[in-house]
Amino acid sequence: MWAAQVLQPQFTFIGEDKTTSEQAPFIIEQFYKYMSRGKLMGGKCKRCGKVHLPPRPLCDSCFSKEFEWTEIPQKGKLLTYTVIHVAPTQFQSMAPYVVGIVQLENGLKIPGMIRSIALEQVKIGMPLSMDLETCPASQQWPQWPRYFFKPT
Repeated sequence: MWAAQVLQPQFTFIGEDKTTSEQAPFIIEQFYKYMSRGKLMGGKCKRCGKVHLPPRPLCDSCFSKEFEWTEIPQKGKLLTYTVIHVAPTQFQSMAPYVVGIVQLENGLKIPGMIRSIALEQVKIGMPLSMDLETCPASQQWPQWPRYFFKPT
């Protein structure tokens, strides 16, 4: 007879859910739960302070396994961008569209779509703000909340 063994996680995650007094689990599902509440949260290493987005189980800077949730600033500036003309199947209806790297107020650099602006008006260095959206239930891929940037 086969016996199933349940493996215990090797990592300990620390995070606080600001809406309750309980500890929020430090997992990708919690990351998306925060996004569905209108907050973009990252994992801040308790040893070196590096912020990871999305959260991960091991700091790539100091190899610590101890993190806390931190809210990600929603304003930044565009560092670089590209215009996508040939898009993956699920994004073809949006083409052409802009994807850029945005440096947020805390120094974190993240990729994201740039919306609500004509392609020819996109400029490196322009100020941007983040917005969050939920995917329509009718959409097949992916069905989790997403962030994007727009001019401020």
